[in-house]
Amino acid sequence: MKRLLVIGILFFAACTANKKASKNSKTHTESADYVHRAIKQVTDVMVYDIYSPPVTSRTYAYISVAAYETLIQENDRYISLSGQLHGLNPVPKPDKNKEYSLTLAAVHAILTTAKSFVISEDRINVFKDKIEQEFKDQGMPQSVFDNSITYGQQVAEHILLWAMEDKYKETRSLPEYSVGFDKGSWKPTPPAYIKAIEPHWNKLRTFMIDSAEQFKPLMPPPFATDSTSVFYKDVMAVYNQVNLKDGEQIEIAKFWDCNPFEMNIRGHVMYATKKISPNGHWMNITALACKENNASAVQSAEAYACLAVTLADCFISCWDEKYRSSVIRPETYINQYIDPTWMPVLQTPPFPEYTSGHSVVSSGAAIVLSKLFGDDFAFADDTEVEFGLPIRNFSSFLNAAEEAAISRFYGGIHYMPAIVNGQEQGYAIGEFFTRKLKTRKE
Repeated sequence: MKRLLVIGILFFAACTANKKASKNSKTHTESADYVHRAIKQVTDVMVYDIYSPPVTSRTYAYISVAAYETLIQENDRYISLSGQLHGLNPVPKPDKNKEYSLTLAAVHAILTTAKSFVISEDRINVFKDKIEQEFKDQGMPQSVFDNSITYGQQVAEHILLWAMEDKYKETRSLPEYSVGFDKGSWKPTPPAYIKAIEPHWNKLRTFMIDSAEQFKPLMPPPFATDSTSVFYKDVMAVYNQVNLKDGEQIEIAKFWDCNPFEMNIRGHVMYATKKISPNGHWMNITALACKENNASAVQSAEAYACLAVTLADCFISCWDEKYRSSVIRPETYINQYIDPTWMPVLQTPPFPEYTSGHSVVSSGAAIVLSKLFGDDFAFADDTEVEFGLPIRNFSSFLNAAEEAAISRFYGGIHYMPAIVNGQEQGYAIGEFFTRKLKTRKE
């Protein structure tokens, strides 16, 4: 019933928007497909460039806000995120005397903003030229095309100025993480022993939460090698889980791996297996939900923006804890104190263990998406098909988030406290966003 109600609300909203658009000769017909394709292109480029999960979360937030702020123009049902997200001022308004395609403007804003965040700008440019040509091929008047591109550029430049003030650039010049010499702190793990990723991420300006520490989780169990200790028992739980070699659980672990840093070593050759980030996975799930509900361009942009800013703050919060507690990974502990030949199912990511990033961001994502699409929204997740893994079916967003969280235990890279407490951390952040972030007028 809840799902039908949500679909009904979306359908009514779409009809209302269409009626308003038909009365407004200044706005051309919009299509959500262009927005989905633009977001997916950015995802593909970040996979190609092997961007870390925290960095992808920042990119998604800015490009999604650019899309949303563009598409809500001339639609009085929606509320700007300016004044709600830290540091975001109102974007420029389109000229009321000119005709626009706000979808074309939004696509241009997404891709132009994204170019500043990726290495492979040429891939963005080629796609941008192709998609903009499609608008021309459909018979769009040159004046409308030019107006739309100009407006999209104005929004992109506004968003990029906002992004420049978030302290990201400053963190690029901060010192690398110093690995602790004590027994319980995180150490780089095989096979590549990559240095710690983004140890200063908690210094970034948050998007809506008050600070990186606002949703500080419970402290992890203290490090110990005593077989009667809580920490040792948590380690043994991971050790025994991996040794079960349960086929279904291994499949779950691999489905949610989402590790852009997986390194392969063949003799003297080392190369990366490119995978989607957990952010990209949840953005793709959002696309699935939007398409199934026939969400309009502005409704789709709303969903992307709400999700993306939540994910971004989830990462800031999670990374704040990771480098505060700097908990040793199961692989390091087990190899040193229990079994030197033991290996996890998944390759251990290059940052401290506590809390589980998948648990935090997936839980936060599930709360936000449940608000937008309903608590019992069932879906077939085909995100990993392009990476050689089969579709998995879920009864709800929370069902998917719970599987994503426990997958890290099945994969042998997290202890249970990091998962359970990470889920609570993510739920709290998700609830915070659903209470505070306003996109629709009452």
